Amino acid sequence: MTIRLARRTLLTSAAALAFAPAMAARPVLAQPATGPGGRLERVVAARAPTTPTGLTLSTDGRMFLFMPRFDEKTVFTAGEVFPDGRVVPYPSEAANRPDPARPAETLFHVPNGVFDRKNRLWLLDAGLMASSGEPVPGAAKLVCIDPAANAIVRTIPLQSVMTKTSSLNDLRVDVRPERETAYITDQGQTGEGALIAVDLVSGRAVRRLAEHASTRSVDGILKIVEGRVLMKREADGTASPIKGGANGIALSPDGTRLSYAPLMSRRLYQVETAALLDAGKDDAAVAATVADLGEKGLTGGLIADSRDRIYLSLQEFNGIGRRDPDGRIEVIASDPRLIWPDTFWITGDGWLYLSSAQANRRPEQNGGLDRQEPPYAIFRMRIDAGPA
Repeated sequence: MTIRLARRTLLTSAAALAFAPAMAARPVLAQPATGPGGRLERVVAARAPTTPTGLTLSTDGRMFLFMPRFDEKTVFTAGEVFPDGRVVPYPSEAANRPDPARPAETLFHVPNGVFDRKNRLWLLDAGLMASSGEPVPGAAKLVCIDPAANAIVRTIPLQSVMTKTSSLNDLRVDVRPERETAYITDQGQTGEGALIAVDLVSGRAVRRLAEHASTRSVDGILKIVEGRVLMKREADGTASPIKGGANGIALSPDGTRLSYAPLMSRRLYQVETAALLDAGKDDAAVAATVADLGEKGLTGGLIADSRDRIYLSLQEFNGIGRRDPDGRIEVIASDPRLIWPDTFWITGDGWLYLSSAQANRRPEQNGGLDRQEPPYAIFRMRIDAGPA
């Protein structure tokens, strides 16, 4: 049955699921500013079924979380958050049941979703059935949802740009009169990442900068979260380094530059967006437009504001950093409750939202033991700018 819902200083070191039926009124979570700048405010304790890596809000304040299907405990991968903390499958329970026989019609592994300037919700589906393994054929896609109707209105396949070890991670959508484009990171399961650009009008997708130094996981990186070195830890006690290529991305206010970084890298990179979809440019020509912006600490999610400042999820320090256009980086907030800060979202009235994903507490990093402690906190803080 389809369920219809109406509603810093530069750093160099270191479910209980409550399911409810459809409701008559749409939840509005974004409220007017009440707290001072620099202070993190917990908006809601979300009773998500598992690790909420992705987060976005509509223009009218509806909040959505995205939980990659790392294992069978992920009973749904896209959900809407209600003010009392309940998270329900979105756009429906049926759409969240992955079906390899209907890969284009069902959701498999959604790490993130974003709203565009037309208030359409775009979901990134990596097409995975677990934290690793070959993506299900035909399951990787972009899905566009009309939030007014809570219905899927378009699907764009991404099979042509996938590899057997792809792990699509983050998404930005740029909708302007002169362009409609999506930008995606593929962090890869072995650390060999890439960028993907999609023309949303034609559906044409291209894979760029595969195996380039700017998209590749860096060997020897030491990442310490909650006082423990982040490693892949098996139940038998063996451990291996975490691999993570191109991960977070941020789009400049004018849409001409895409900033990105591998999960396991301390450096921030930027590429000219015009080159990514230019059929006349080969990968070498695209690489010629890449700039190394220098060190920024170890991060996950990124986002830019209307003043071209890039926000950094500082997972080692339970904090938020910000890089100014001149390269200066400072820590603007920190809170011990902010465990593995991940995806950001900026609202039109100047709130910066982010999720406390607890990804470091997952079984894969803890010898098979799930150390996550639901509910998952969603925070916000006041900033003096709007979305890019």
